[in-house]
Amino acid sequence: MKKLIEGSHAIAEAVRLCEPKVIAAYPITPQTHIVEKIADMVANGEIDAEYICVESEHSAMAACIGAQATGVRTYTATSSQGLALMWELLYVASGMRLPIVMNVANRALSAPLNIWNDWSDSIGCRDSGWIQLYCETAQEALDTTIQAYKIAENKDILLPAMVCLDGFYVSHTFEPVDIPESVKGFLEKYKPHVTLDPKNPITQGSYATPAYYQEFKEQQQIAIEKSKQLIKKVNSEFSSKFKRKYGNGLIELTNMDSADYAIVTMGSIAGTIKHVLKKEKIKDIGLVRLKSYRPFPEEELKKTLSSIKSLGVLEKDISLGIGGALWSELRFIQKPMANFIAGLGGRDIKEDEIKQIFSAIRKKKQGIHWIGSKL
Repeated sequence: MKKLIEGSHAIAEAVRLCEPKVIAAYPITPQTHIVEKIADMVANGEIDAEYICVESEHSAMAACIGAQATGVRTYTATSSQGLALMWELLYVASGMRLPIVMNVANRALSAPLNIWNDWSDSIGCRDSGWIQLYCETAQEALDTTIQAYKIAENKDILLPAMVCLDGFYVSHTFEPVDIPESVKGFLEKYKPHVTLDPKNPITQGSYATPAYYQEFKEQQQIAIEKSKQLIKKVNSEFSSKFKRKYGNGLIELTNMDSADYAIVTMGSIAGTIKHVLKKEKIKDIGLVRLKSYRPFPEEELKKTLSSIKSLGVLEKDISLGIGGALWSELRFIQKPMANFIAGLGGRDIKEDEIKQIFSAIRKKKQGIHWIGSKL
């Protein structure tokens, strides 16, 4: 069923379809509309779940950890400082191998205080052991939230998943969204592989001495590497059932067949780039949109970018002291490569600026460039 709906409410529809049994959340702009809509759905009997109104985002994740460990599907959502407040427990969730699904409406981190979009919050969590998937549109956010449960809950993965969308640009924008009637046949009822049960006591997240701790981390690394193939498989299965897919699940390519140059990015800014490519009838520049940031699709990127002459990396984050996080991770690509930092704190990235970036890529510019900056 197609509806004109805002991105936050599209995600709420995905959560309804996935039927979590415990939802724990604390409101924070621009994520609030997600959990408000879900609260309405629980109150109206559309979702059969325990909705826990907690006192902080730290408590929201703690509640999800406790509930998931007992063998039920869980959900939460957050942004910015809320995600930062969860920091301690992100590592607990992944270390305990709990397949919690969380939406992050990406927003800049304070200080100075800013409620608008960039990727500082989720990029800062890149080493926490969570799968991270980035969405361009409201439709993709709905579809990816559904897929995230199937990926996270797989017995060979058992890792939490973070589905990221640009705050306001996607969370508050109304778009036509196709809402599935059901996800049966794609995502089934949750069957936990390990649970806390008084009748069969086990220990989870216990004390690990130097003799054991490293192996736990190695197992997580193996699982997140395995998730690459599963993400591609789930993307393909979703396409077969619902007739929508997003590249191969890890990356999505536009205009790359004829491209001599490439621009790499994530999230909703890809839509602006696609618009400029089409409007200006540009053939020599292609777009590579990362959908999966963790796991990082290194082999796919090596193959895709092997024949291009130079590339630019456009990103809404800064890893202070080195440059953009995405750019720094792409430096294994042995090509002239420039880093374009833009859109921090919600600053618009304009069409003319995209065209300027294209020009710089053609000139094989390198190093870090701040787009739209007044310094």
